Amino acid sequence: MSKGKGKKRLSKKQIAEMLQTLFQQNPNEVFSFKQIFKALKFDTHPVKMMAVDLMEEMAWDDYLTKTSENSYRLNLKTQVQEGTFIRKANGKNSFQPDDGGKPIFVSERNSMFALNGDRVKVAMMARREKHIKEAMVVEILSHKMDQAVGKLKVEKDYAFLITEGNIFVNDILIPKKKLKGGKTGDKAVVRITQWPSKDSKNMVGEVIDVLGKEGDNNVEMHAILAQYGLPYKYPKNVEEAAEKIDPGITPQEISRREDFRDVFTCTIDPKDAKDFDDALSIRKQGKLWEVAVHIADVSHYVKEGSIIDKEAVKRATSVYLVDRTIPMLPERLCNFICSLRPDEEKLTYSVIFLLDDEANVKNYHIAHTVIKSNRRYAYEEVQEILMGKDGDYAEELRTLDRLAKKLREKRFKGGAVKFDREELHFDIDEKGKPTRAYFKKSNDATQLIEEFMLLANRTVAESVGRVKKGTKAKTLPYRIHDQPDPTKLETLREFVVKFGYKMKTSGTKGAISKSLNTLMDDCQGKKEQKLIETVALRAMMKARYSTHNIGHYGLAFDYYTHFTSPIRRYPDTMVHRLLTKYQDGGRSANQEKYEELCEHCSDMEVTAQQAERDSIKYKMVEFMEDKIGETYDAHISGIQSYGIYCEIDENHCEGMVPMRDLDDDYYDFDEKNYCLVGRRHHNKYQLGDPIRIKVARANLEKRQLDFALADD
Repeated sequence: MSKGKGKKRLSKKQIAEMLQTLFQQNPNEVFSFKQIFKALKFDTHPVKMMAVDLMEEMAWDDYLTKTSENSYRLNLKTQVQEGTFIRKANGKNSFQPDDGGKPIFVSERNSMFALNGDRVKVAMMARREKHIKEAMVVEILSHKMDQAVGKLKVEKDYAFLITEGNIFVNDILIPKKKLKGGKTGDKAVVRITQWPSKDSKNMVGEVIDVLGKEGDNNVEMHAILAQYGLPYKYPKNVEEAAEKIDPGITPQEISRREDFRDVFTCTIDPKDAKDFDDALSIRKQGKLWEVAVHIADVSHYVKEGSIIDKEAVKRATSVYLVDRTIPMLPERLCNFICSLRPDEEKLTYSVIFLLDDEANVKNYHIAHTVIKSNRRYAYEEVQEILMGKDGDYAEELRTLDRLAKKLREKRFKGGAVKFDREELHFDIDEKGKPTRAYFKKSNDATQLIEEFMLLANRTVAESVGRVKKGTKAKTLPYRIHDQPDPTKLETLREFVVKFGYKMKTSGTKGAISKSLNTLMDDCQGKKEQKLIETVALRAMMKARYSTHNIGHYGLAFDYYTHFTSPIRRYPDTMVHRLLTKYQDGGRSANQEKYEELCEHCSDMEVTAQQAERDSIKYKMVEFMEDKIGETYDAHISGIQSYGIYCEIDENHCEGMVPMRDLDDDYYDFDEKNYCLVGRRHHNKYQLGDPIRIKVARANLEKRQLDFALADD
């Protein structure tokens, strides 16, 4: 640095930032004082001394490692980490470390133009006084997606794609010869062919599919799927392979199986379902009840490594948008060959139980079977029969219901957590427009099916996982659910105390879950019920698939897997195949291979849920767009520093009152108590509070509903 007149001396902060940048951009280099002074042009004695002092401090903070008396390098052990980059439209990007630690802030200038979901390597920045911890992206290890969905804008010399939710820093440039006929306003899927770099911040892409005009229902649903990298059409060669499958059942195949064709069997599903993958049969055997859970034998038709199987692995799950299902398997398989349709002979894989009147399992076995369903019921029909209405096979259904209730009672006594989740549903007209929004609640009919499916899944997991002491269990994908986050549980306990409730946060798993259930029962029907349920749910971990069994906390099962839905979930197909292999005396499968598949299935499940949520948001906005200016009773369903989320009581549609509209005071966000508090008038907005709102804006493009506080 020149000593010439007019040159401002560098401040301590500037020198610190220059040192940080040098070490972060060269994470593997060792620098001597001489090299540092030369690289950063530190050529006055005070600046050099300040730099030496700062490096001493950085080493003390574990940011640098001292390699000799006069040389340093970045402390890679604590300072360089790998993980996932999370991009936010408001610039508050973050880095999520692989070890599951807390997210770390990454400013835009330190993001290296990483995109949402990218795997990155970051260097921690030296902590500045009174500043939050920050990280800087030093390498993009892999991009999560190489395609984007958005709206085309075609200019005279060039075109570009405008993406929704500002997921990219800049729009994607598209050479005009790569437009595939797309025009301004069309929604399109674009493959990125050139990523941002130091030389060019822009991404370049090519159109791979023009979806159609914005606002069209099919176009919008396909756009949601494309946005998450989910398929919206079935590959022709896979469908052709499915067409070649012979649906016929040979006498030889029947002779290899247990025959249930003459036993009363039924399917119970939503009224619009087409893929019936589970059936129940019941008959009296002496003093006991034989109840069999029959599951479509998908693995008989879909062979491992086949073209259909490879596509199913890729998809890993069916995706349920509001108005359509994007199936994991070709339609011919899921709705025809494998679907357990009434009055048709079908191949199944079954768990056959012998139960006493108290629903104690006296014996069970797992077998390949053949069935012929007597009746296909919708949940609504069964519910009416259980409530006393006459109907086909009413006695059998009532017996199944009575046994299911005993199983349920035992499950909760054993420490299962009671969360009855409500799901938002829409009635849709022939153009895909929602005509009604309502919550679907669980009832006796849905719980009947649920209990027997839980019993089958648990039994299958135990049959492989529960082995003699000192014996290693064979490989199996389990559905695991970890214990709640202890700090979040403690937050919940501190929170519910204010409403006069008590809760245990330490002790055995069973004691904590029983305490949670007591809390759920005690707040039932009270003003704070929704609020407490929301906070309790946030303390819960997410269930996932793994070959490393840790049990299922929420269900209070030591062993649990997914066996009952192979038409729509790939882990169930894996379990069917392994079970068959082990029943035939096969050796344990490669754990590493199956763990990788489990991770992929868990990831795809999350992705599918995000797409499903987005389709609900879209339909919500579409349902409300002709109701601008109307007022409704609502309750506060979420609180953030930027506004309050409100759910309309009548139709359960959710929107936000932005903070800027709360102009009667300056509000502080109390994160711990889930509320906003006014500084002057101490007016309070709390999660769960009733509120009167007016529909202000409905933005379909952003899938966003804005509310305003109603004058009254």
